Amino acid sequence: MTSALVTRLERPGPLVTVELRPPRRGLSATEGMDSWIDLNHSIRNLALKDIFVFLTDDAVGSREEENLGHLAANVGSDVPLSQLVPFLTCKHTLEHCLMFADRAHSLGFEALTVVGGDTSGGLPRCVPHAYMLRQRIRERQPGLSLGGWANPHRDVRTQVEYLGSEDFSADFYLTQVVSHHSADRVEAFLEECDRRGVDVPGIFGVFYYWSADPRTLGRLGNFFPVPAEELTREFEAGATPEELLGKTLDALRAVGAERVYISNLGHRRVQARLAEVIARSSAVVDS
Repeated sequence: MTSALVTRLERPGPLVTVELRPPRRGLSATEGMDSWIDLNHSIRNLALKDIFVFLTDDAVGSREEENLGHLAANVGSDVPLSQLVPFLTCKHTLEHCLMFADRAHSLGFEALTVVGGDTSGGLPRCVPHAYMLRQRIRERQPGLSLGGWANPHRDVRTQVEYLGSEDFSADFYLTQVVSHHSADRVEAFLEECDRRGVDVPGIFGVFYYWSADPRTLGRLGNFFPVPAEELTREFEAGATPEELLGKTLDALRAVGAERVYISNLGHRRVQARLAEVIARSSAVVDS
């Protein structure tokens, strides 16, 4: 059975999805409960509006199992789990990863995004590369649609070669965060896909920058390329976060990247914030 996400990706036209993160570790019981309530409320609002939601994996072991069970138990029986796509990184034991996939399928999730995970610290990966884990999951759960990862900031020939390999074992892929300041990298990436005949559907990552705080931008720069100087100039000139992200959506669409996932919208007012971003974009968006 083809997942709702892959079915949508097979249709032409723009698509905006959202990436949400579970509450951070170290919160008190009350703070944690409040954060989960806010998150569930946002997930519910988005999913019932047919917006796909990607749920990140914070890679600490049993926390992700709790995340999966919590969502299935508390977002509401009327919320279609087909709209929710959990992340799974390789930074767990192999047994945990395979059981995670088994449980996701049994609960009613239709797709997983399976990625390697940051190698700079924390738990080691259970396999050297994420495609190896996707292969193992596909053997056990052939009914799950699996997502991979690509990075347009790296050598595009190598990245597209990965996508075109039979070993990639993914039905779709997400990309590293890009912006209107890196639209040329996205264009080169898509041109290489066309040249090689790679037609795996991709969803490009974009980021909601709340401000140009140098400490925040510096910290984010440890995880993905951040155009700190350019963002600082734009914020100082009076741009709002919604205007900047709308500009990114337009720039990506202009080079052929019509499908995006938006990160860092927070836990509260996510749907309202998303609507404000889309309103700042000049193109009609099928969310």
